[in-house]
Amino acid sequence: MPGLVCDLAREWDLTLGEAFGDATEAYVVRVTQGDGTPGVLKLPVPRRGGAAARNEITVLRHAASCCRLLRCDEERGALLLERLGPAMSQLNLPQPRRLEILCDLARAIWQTGGSVGAGLPDGETKAEFLIDKIRRLWTELGEPCTRRAVDDALVAAESRRRAFDPRRAVLSHGDVHQWNAMSSGDGFKLVDPDGLWAEPEYDLGVLMREDPDELLAGDPRDRARWLAARTGTDAQAVWEWGLAERVCCGLVLTAVGVEPIGTRMLAAADEISRRGA
Repeated sequence: MPGLVCDLAREWDLTLGEAFGDATEAYVVRVTQGDGTPGVLKLPVPRRGGAAARNEITVLRHAASCCRLLRCDEERGALLLERLGPAMSQLNLPQPRRLEILCDLARAIWQTGGSVGAGLPDGETKAEFLIDKIRRLWTELGEPCTRRAVDDALVAAESRRRAFDPRRAVLSHGDVHQWNAMSSGDGFKLVDPDGLWAEPEYDLGVLMREDPDELLAGDPRDRARWLAARTGTDAQAVWEWGLAERVCCGLVLTAVGVEPIGTRMLAAADEISRRGA
């Protein structure tokens, strides 16, 4: 890693600054380009075949609502990005306003055309991943939420797997939330796309898993209906992706010790299952 960073700094004429201390799946460091322009050098944690960097690069090349990709090296899994302002999560925006902004940022990414999403995992693959992850982590963690919540999530993920239709697939961010939205001028841009070729409701399902306490304050389905109405998508598909994402993400966060949000997501999943929503 140190050698790679130094090589990239030399080749791309970068002066290295401080690394970001809150990065979870990449080494991310502040840099200054040769002309004095600030930037960010990002090296995602290597995955088999370099998929993490490659998928992110694919989205950033096409999505105007994401941060600008200044340079990249797919083979070495390196990205040079524009440097943005603070994350939405630091700005204390009201939750309804956050949903509006994030929903619109996600919608701005959705593009059709097979060449746009070439090489990205599709919605069917994502649903299979969620099913496998939920089953495995629930057992490994000692069943930290109810069997009913897990069963509801698995049924929902299987429903979305069977419903996958390439004709409805769009370029999708894959992880739209307030920690991945950074200030840019008088608005925001998204960072850290996972990159998917999926139905648009997937991105909205991620928004369904977030803010679990607010979700339970009323009818949980109201958020799915609102997101669907704002984007012209299907509320049931949004709801089902939300069920699967809530349990999967809650289990992942619990496994890596990101609390209390992991426990809160699983508690919300339990309560939604108990209500039979």
